[in-house]
Amino acid sequence: MHLPIFPLNGAVLFPGTSLPLNIFENRYIEMVDYSLARDRHIGMIQANEDNNLYNIGCIGKIHSFNETNDGRYLISLQGTNCFRIVKELQQNFSFRLVEAEMIKNSENIENLNKKNKIDLLNKYKNYVKIKNINLSLEEIDKIELSQIIKFIAMVSPFKNEDKQVLLESQSLIDFYNKLISIIDLELLGDFSNKTIN
Repeated sequence: MHLPIFPLNGAVLFPGTSLPLNIFENRYIEMVDYSLARDRHIGMIQANEDNNLYNIGCIGKIHSFNETNDGRYLISLQGTNCFRIVKELQQNFSFRLVEAEMIKNSENIENLNKKNKIDLLNKYKNYVKIKNINLSLEEIDKIELSQIIKFIAMVSPFKNEDKQVLLESQSLIDFYNKLISIIDLELLGDFSNKTIN
């Protein structure tokens, strides 16, 4: 499939989640026009420290669209599947276009249970407290674990490379384990810094 891509670090889209975007650069306005005229798909992807694109991103389908009086586009993307870049295409657009292959999602959480949910939320409560994040965890507790792990991954100020590791997870169980590891390392780092100071 030919996919217009939006390289944007930090704002990582995951399958099954939504991402609002404020589009104001001309090249990305052209990208949205291209997408709307076709299948409404845009590839969200990050770049590494050398500014080279990562190989894997997430396909977002435009599910809401508004044009402002000053010519900006306010869109919301719904994450569908991860994709792998096969090659970048030479073309005459001002945005980047790639040939991409879709990666099948594995949404199986059979090996995760209520205890996993409690463990994650307890760790995340400590993380939110240490990082001074203004977030009500009571509402999060009401949603299912598969959505909680993606929500935490999207809203937390993790390093870009950590968000990439989560995006490239092979399954939800793999995603969960990596997320726990990232939170543990963040908590350990903050505890060490406080101890040293």
